Amino acid sequence: MLHLAKLAVGVRDIPHLAELQARRLAHDPPLRHQTRNFPRRAREVVEGGSIYWVVAGTMLVRQRVLDIVEDKWDDGTRCAGIVLDPVLVPLLGRPTKAFQGWRYLAPPDAPPDRPTGKAADGEADLPPSLRRELQELGLL
Repeated sequence: MLHLAKLAVGVRDIPHLAELQARRLAHDPPLRHQTRNFPRRAREVVEGGSIYWVVAGTMLVRQRVLDIVEDKWDDGTRCAGIVLDPVLVPLLGRPTKAFQGWRYLAPPDAPPDRPTGKAADGEADLPPSLRRELQELGLL
């Protein structure tokens, strides 16, 4: 198993990513992210991997990769389509420097999922700016 890391360019936060993807899914299913290059290690990614989204400089959320297929841009140019599970899984944030395209991410290097339940209950009450700072520091 192998993961992918990708910048979510122009995305403000997890709810914004969810909104953009919901519109995309309603307009042109299945939910997928199109990218110019087909991953050479696609089989490893599809065997249980996720795409880890970097939002505003922090690796913040992941989605399971269901498949990687040959696809086409709107102009007919060939590309790869990374088919995604629509469920967004929040992570314990980790600051991440900008990069172009996508990168492979080995499972031991991936940040853990954010805990749910009583330990995470108070997090929703934090002001968004404080929550963002804590995520950037890797404390949430």
